[in-house]
Amino acid sequence: MMIYILTLTVIAFQAIITYKLYTQPKPLNKDQNALLMQEQLLPLFNQNTKEIRDQLELLLRQQINFQGEQFQKIMQLTDQQLKQISGQVDRRLGEGFDKTSEVFNNVIKRLAEIDTAQKRIQELSSDIITLKDILNDKKARGTFGEIQLHQLIRNTIPEKHFKLQATLSNQKRADCLLLLPEPTGNIVIDAKFPLENYRRLQESPDNLKIKSQFIQDIKKHINDIASKYIIAGETAESAILFIPAESIFAQIHAQLPELVEYSQSQRVWLTSPSTLMAILTTAMAVIKDVETREQVHLIQKHIQMLSADFQRFQKRMNDLARHVQLAYQDIDLVHKSSSKITQRFEKIEKVDFNYDSIE
Repeated sequence: MMIYILTLTVIAFQAIITYKLYTQPKPLNKDQNALLMQEQLLPLFNQNTKEIRDQLELLLRQQINFQGEQFQKIMQLTDQQLKQISGQVDRRLGEGFDKTSEVFNNVIKRLAEIDTAQKRIQELSSDIITLKDILNDKKARGTFGEIQLHQLIRNTIPEKHFKLQATLSNQKRADCLLLLPEPTGNIVIDAKFPLENYRRLQESPDNLKIKSQFIQDIKKHINDIASKYIIAGETAESAILFIPAESIFAQIHAQLPELVEYSQSQRVWLTSPSTLMAILTTAMAVIKDVETREQVHLIQKHIQMLSADFQRFQKRMNDLARHVQLAYQDIDLVHKSSSKITQRFEKIEKVDFNYDSIE
């Protein structure tokens, strides 16, 4: 900007000098011409030089002030931008730190949950190993089936309607004897857990020998229950074989329908935990129905007492209605009397006494 102004000033000065040279009258000789030019141009040059210097100084001051103001504005703007950037950086760093802390806390929480789950898995592994040891032992496996049977019965049937480890008249001990009302009678439930040949059959499903052995195991259990726990005049005409494994029960019904038919012919019903629960629920409904029928006379007695109470209530209600009606009639008479008295007072108030005539 300054160079541009200086250039314009020099060009203007040269134009003035050139104008002066060409507009002045020409002297007679060269020396006179030079002297005349010197005399005329020197003051003008000094004056123009001074004006140019003053203008340059003014322009320089204005330029310096302008540059200073611009510099201050740039500094202020830069400071504001730096403050905004600093605030944004602090906010972003804070948000990043919060997110990092949250992620870190979540990681710690997940690690704690994983550690807890791992401990539970270890405990479950120990329980599975223990259960495997139990199932491998035939006696322990029988005890496991009995415990499961007892839990199902206790959770469904009242204590007075079953006996555990009940001894029959033939000195045979049943795992459970359901004490159901007639005509159903008492039903024996015995738990059996045919696991060995079932495992072999699962490993070799096409092995006919293993399949035959498994069928013989189930038939033996059916025959034992039919011969030991179905006693005429003492128990019901059928008994229940409880298999404490849904997979074995499903295998029999899906792959061995001849076993189901054989059990039905021997009047022994095959059950699993889920199907036994349905049977026990039905038995509980029968027990409630019989108990309700036994209490019918008590219900009838209470209904008769309720009827007598209602008759007394009806009589007292009629008496109360009559008294209310009489009270209403009395209230109506009182209202009529009150109206007449009010009318009397109104007539008295309307009477015009002429005191002058009295005097």
